[in-house]
Amino acid sequence: MSRFNSLISICLCILSFVCMNVIARQDAINNDLTITEADRKVDISTHLVKISTALTFENNGKSSTGFFLVPVDAALQDYLSFFGATIKNDDEEKGTPLTVTQTTVSGQSNNQFWRVNFPSALETGKSITVTVDTTFAHALSPFPRQITQAEKQYVVFIGNLYVYSPYKVTTQSTTVNTASNTIESYTKTKPVSQTENTISYGPYENKEPFSEAELRVHSENNTPFLTITSMERIIEVSHWGNIAVEEHIEIRHSGAELKGPFSRHDYQRQTDQGASVKSFKTMLPAAARDVYYRDEIGNISTSAMRELEDMVELDLRPRFPLFGGWKTKYTIGYNVPSYQYLFYSGDNYALKMRFVDHVFDDIVIDQMTFKIILPEGATNMDLKTPFSVEKGENGLHYTYLDTVGRPVIVAYKNNLVDQHIQDFELRYNFQKMRLLQEPLLVVGAFYLLFVLVIIYVRMDFSITKDEAKESKMRVSSLLEEVQSAQDKRSALYQSYDDAIDKFKAGKDQANFVAQRKKIDGDYKQLTSQIQNLQSQLKAEASDSSDKVAELNRLDHQYKDQIVLQISCAEKLVAGKFGKQQYLDNEKSITEKRNDLYKKMDELASSLQ
Repeated sequence: MSRFNSLISICLCILSFVCMNVIARQDAINNDLTITEADRKVDISTHLVKISTALTFENNGKSSTGFFLVPVDAALQDYLSFFGATIKNDDEEKGTPLTVTQTTVSGQSNNQFWRVNFPSALETGKSITVTVDTTFAHALSPFPRQITQAEKQYVVFIGNLYVYSPYKVTTQSTTVNTASNTIESYTKTKPVSQTENTISYGPYENKEPFSEAELRVHSENNTPFLTITSMERIIEVSHWGNIAVEEHIEIRHSGAELKGPFSRHDYQRQTDQGASVKSFKTMLPAAARDVYYRDEIGNISTSAMRELEDMVELDLRPRFPLFGGWKTKYTIGYNVPSYQYLFYSGDNYALKMRFVDHVFDDIVIDQMTFKIILPEGATNMDLKTPFSVEKGENGLHYTYLDTVGRPVIVAYKNNLVDQHIQDFELRYNFQKMRLLQEPLLVVGAFYLLFVLVIIYVRMDFSITKDEAKESKMRVSSLLEEVQSAQDKRSALYQSYDDAIDKFKAGKDQANFVAQRKKIDGDYKQLTSQIQNLQSQLKAEASDSSDKVAELNRLDHQYKDQIVLQISCAEKLVAGKFGKQQYLDNEKSITEKRNDLYKKMDELASSLQ
C-alpha cells in the first residue's frame, strides 16, 4: 500500500512539472526557416498605413514545421490596428486566411510577435508563399503640424527600410505608394527609384534577422484624416419583429491643424478644398429603414440617402466642414427587420449582425463601446466575436412596460479599422410565453385606469388653487416656447446666407426667389408666433413681455440687414456692383449683423 501511495505521488509530481512547462512555454524562432524572397508593398496614400508583404519560406531543417513568427516593426508596433495572413492558390482571388495569434518569444521582450500557422506542416526542402497584411492607425505624422486654409497637407512616414523578420532574408524589395506625385523627400538608400507617386527600393540581398534601417517619406497627402475618437453602438432587440440600431459618434479631423482664421467665403470659392472634410459616406445594411441623423441641435437635413441593391448609402454632411483639429459629434440610427438577423430554435436564439458598420472609407475608431439590449427575460447570454474584445459588466435597461429590466451585454474594443467590419454572434435563451407579459400589462394598466376614473368621478378631490404658482408656471412655459421659436428663427439666418451664397455662385434668379419665398414664409410664421407669445406674457409678466418685445425689435433690425445683403448680392449678380464695392458693403453688413446677433443671443439667454 505504501508503494502504491509513493507511485501516485511521483505521478502527480511529474504531471505538475509537465503542466508548468506547458503553461510557461514560449514560441521559439526556428532558424531552419529562410525567407528566400520578400516583396513588400507600403501604402500611405490614405491616413492609414497598409503594409502587405509576400513572404516565400523555405524549410532547410531536418524536420517539418507548422508555423512561422512575424515581429512588428518597433517604430510601428504602437500603431498596429490589424494583423492578418493569407495564402493564395492559383484558382483563388482573395486567398485563404491563416490562423494568427499574438505570442511571445524568449529573449525578445521588446518586440511584439505574431504566430502564423501554415495550412499544413512545411516539410523539409519545401517552400511556400504567404502574404502578411498589417494596418496601422495614426502612423502618419502631419508635417508641418499646422497649415492655413489654403495650404496643402504634408505627412511623414517613418518605418523600417528592410523587412523586419527573425529569419534571414535572401532577397527583398519594397514599394511605397504615396497619395500624390508631390514627394518632398525620401530615404535614398540605393538601389532606389521614383516614378510619379511610387518609390521602389531594392532588391536588397542577404539581410540578417532583425535588420533595421530608417525609411522616411515626406509627401503631400490631402485625403480625409477622419478619426472616430469615441463611439457607442447600441443594438436593441425586439421579438416583435424589429431591431433598432443607434450610434453616438464623436469624430475628429486628425490631420494638420488649421492655423489662422476660417473664411467661409474663400472656402466656397475654392475648387480644391485641400484636406478639409465636407462630407463622407456611411454604408448601412440594405434592409435599413427609418434612418435618422442628428446632433445636439436637432436633425441635420444636409444629408442624402440612396438605396442600392446590397446596401443603403448615406451621404453625411456635418453642419460645418472639418479642418485639422476640428471635431463634431452626432447620432445616427436606423431599424432593420429582426427576421434577417435573429434566428431561433425553440427557446434558443442567435443574433448575427455586424460588430461595426462602414461609417466611412478607411475607418479608424480609437475607442468603441458596444451594447446589445435583449428582451426582458433573456438568459444564458454568450457573445462570440471574430476578434478579441474586452467584456464589460452586464447591466439592465428599463423602457416601456418593463418590470425587472432588460439585460444589456457590454463590450469594449479599441483601435478598429475596416478589417473589423465583421459579424458577431450572440446566443441566449428566451421563453416564448414571456411575450404575453407586455400585452397583459397593458390590459391590467387600462383596467386600473378605468377603476381610478370610476373612483375619481364619484369623489370630490378639489383643493384650493395656488394662483401665484400657476402663473409662474405659465410664464415659464411661455418663455420656453419663445426661446424655442427664437432658436428656429436664428436657424433661418443661416438659411438666408446659404441661399445668398448659392445665388452668387449659380446666378439662378428664379431658384433664389423661390428659396427666399419659402424662408420668408417660415420667418413670418415664427415672428407671428413670438408676437402671440408676447401678448400672452403681457398679462402674466410685464418684465418678460418687454424683453420679448426688445428681442423682436432687434430681430427686425437684423432682418433689415439681411434684406440689404440680398439687395447687394442681386446688384453684384446683375453687374451693378463691382467686386470690391460688394465686399466693402458685405463687411459692413456682417459687422452690424454680428453685433445685433450678440445682443439677441444675450437677451434670449436672459429669459427666465
